[in-house]
Amino acid sequence: MVKAKTFWVLFHCVSVKALIASSFSKGDYQSVKDITDYVLKIGLFTGVFLSAVLGVSFGSLATVFTKDAEVLEIVRTGVLFVSASQPLNALAFIFDGLHYGVSDFPYAAYSMMISGAICSTFLLYAPSILGLPGVWLGLTLFMGLRTVAGFARLLSKNGPWWFLHRDCQRTEVSMESNGKGVSIDGVLLPFEAGEIDFGEPGTNVAILLAL
Repeated sequence: MVKAKTFWVLFHCVSVKALIASSFSKGDYQSVKDITDYVLKIGLFTGVFLSAVLGVSFGSLATVFTKDAEVLEIVRTGVLFVSASQPLNALAFIFDGLHYGVSDFPYAAYSMMISGAICSTFLLYAPSILGLPGVWLGLTLFMGLRTVAGFARLLSKNGPWWFLHRDCQRTEVSMESNGKGVSIDGVLLPFEAGEIDFGEPGTNVAILLAL
């Protein structure tokens, strides 16, 4: 079941990457926003569903592979961590697809390395103190940090996801390059200047400007 879920999420990530890359390259930011919202909800739902299923049946499923009481006791110590990490795993894989879709490869690589470094340090000491639960906790921490890094990138207004924080149904042009109150030639205007909104109120009109 875990393998099936993993393959499903990975397949979904590949599809997401292709869809987002196509829309992003065309400047169709609204479609990218819609796809992002959809896949994050699907990933979260899938992770929570599998978490509940594993939490209830993980102990029973383990008996299919072994009847050894000591082994089953060890397996049961990981039920909580395995179940709790499923939503994090699903979202982390989804974020990978999102990052690759907008060609945000440097951030994906750096966030992975930082998360790995933190968790590797944790795993050097936690098992000697906590035992096997320390290993489970370290793996859960790794996927949790990857998920946090993904959310942090989407919340950033300066990265490739800047359009998530703007109204993509209209194009707003503000006189920012030379500063408000200055003409294109750098001459002070005799009146107060501001942004220009294109499209009638309540419509989905969007005007693409080639500057």
